[in-house]
Amino acid sequence: MSNIKNVFDISGRAMAAQLVRLNTVASNLANAGNIAGSKEEAYKSIKPVFETKFAEHAKTSGLATVDAVEVKQVSAEPEKSFMPEHPQADGDGYVYKAAVNVDQEMVEMMEAGRQYQNNIEVISTIRALMMRTLSLGK
Repeated sequence: MSNIKNVFDISGRAMAAQLVRLNTVASNLANAGNIAGSKEEAYKSIKPVFETKFAEHAKTSGLATVDAVEVKQVSAEPEKSFMPEHPQADGDGYVYKAAVNVDQEMVEMMEAGRQYQNNIEVISTIRALMMRTLSLGK
């Protein structure tokens, strides 16, 4: 049964990592159109940093999962636009729009969602196999 538990653990951790990824995408998309009065105040998109985690007892077998170890700001420069009538414009009439690539974020969202669904399928499959195994004794 420990092998079955490993499958649930690996898939569960992978799903948790994809949720972190989806949360960062949601934050980036929510702030995509935000405008600020300076470069420093402009929203900076964020990305999760993932790390492969080997189970202590499984290092020799190669079983691994993934963890989101931190969320980092991307160093992209905000887009500078001349809008002197905007209430947040700086002294020179410029505003700074968040440097978020909406198309890239949408692709990231679809990818993360698909990987999450794949792990749900793994869990559903192992559950069905467990049920079939239990019914063998009937």
